[in-house]
Amino acid sequence: MIVLIVALLVITNVVTGLGVYYLAVPTRAGETITVIGPWAGSEMAKFLPVLDAFTNQTGIRVSYSIARQEDLKTILPVQFAAHRSPGDVVFMTSSFIKAQGPLGNAVDLTNVVDKSAYSAGALDPVTGTDGKTYGAVYTGKVKPGFWYRPSFFAANSLTKPATWPEFTSLLSDIKNISTVTNPIVSGDGVGWPLSDATEHFIATYGGASMHRNLTASTQAWTSPAVRSVFANRLVPLLAAGDWSAPLTWDSTAIQGWWSGQYALYFMGSWITGMTPPVDSSDLDVFSLPPAPGVTGGIVFAADYFFIPKYTTKVEAATQLLRYLASATGQTVQVKQGGHLATVLNVPTSAYPTVDAKVAALLTGKDVLVDLDDTKGDPFQSNFWSQLKGLWTSPNPAGDLDSILTSIQSQA
Repeated sequence: MIVLIVALLVITNVVTGLGVYYLAVPTRAGETITVIGPWAGSEMAKFLPVLDAFTNQTGIRVSYSIARQEDLKTILPVQFAAHRSPGDVVFMTSSFIKAQGPLGNAVDLTNVVDKSAYSAGALDPVTGTDGKTYGAVYTGKVKPGFWYRPSFFAANSLTKPATWPEFTSLLSDIKNISTVTNPIVSGDGVGWPLSDATEHFIATYGGASMHRNLTASTQAWTSPAVRSVFANRLVPLLAAGDWSAPLTWDSTAIQGWWSGQYALYFMGSWITGMTPPVDSSDLDVFSLPPAPGVTGGIVFAADYFFIPKYTTKVEAATQLLRYLASATGQTVQVKQGGHLATVLNVPTSAYPTVDAKVAALLTGKDVLVDLDDTKGDPFQSNFWSQLKGLWTSPNPAGDLDSILTSIQSQA
């Protein structure tokens, strides 16, 4: 994955095999296929141009349907049991795709997805235990740190922190601003993005190695080292009221942050596609200050997608899948903002300025997979639930051990 991101940042214009593919595969012009994805509102508005570009090139119409991946975990297995699918191409977590493929519920893409378009290992998260590839990788988002408005910082004489003491001092200064409710807004849905923020603390102060070990279940959440990250870094901020109560991440939280009710928002790079376009230049981000002697990491969360076995439009779905997994398709997407390509040969000139800032934060850091998405359920839903409990606890320090024990019970 590290090579994947390095290749992302040092890319050249090279002609891909996409044109050859469309010449070699019969067109399904006039057919309509359905894509199910998680993006709504402004995020959806930035995805639809990609589907329009595909339709213009192939004549295949695409209907887009919104569904939360948390809901699809329940819906899809029921549909699959009846040999049905609500969509022809579905965006879903890698752990779900990896599990469903060997069960016969996903089309085998081993000889469909062009592995050479990605860096080595990029398709491992959607490769089943049988060695077959059941999904492809679309663009991804970095989860780099705390977003802020430079205009807010300038108006209140605030500066980005370079050390942990400077970070805690910044939070203290923000609390002294009369119009601020809390320094950091806690975005929430069903337990994420609280999980994203937690992963960032682990990757920064426990290091990339701790994050990888927890993902691989080779280190316990109750271990002294992991507990120390929570007890010495995250919990004191919760106890001090530096974080708000959990608020709906894509409406209440972002509106409150943008209006100045909160100064900082930990969020993935997709936030660049959620802010008012006229004010997109008034947007910046910083990661948690590094700890001396610790090799930190940043999570790069890729979006994975697959073709359900029960679609009746496999050929058209395959054409769309290959387009979305191509440099041509992903170039259209990254131009919209908020996305970083995962395939090679997407030109750097395609990225908006703010996304180039995000990419720069990867320098010198290990690139990590999304921990809870990779592990999947039952860990993921339990992890989200326990973190919501930690955030809302009146005594987070006192509840920490029981919460870590509960997280470990499903690890």
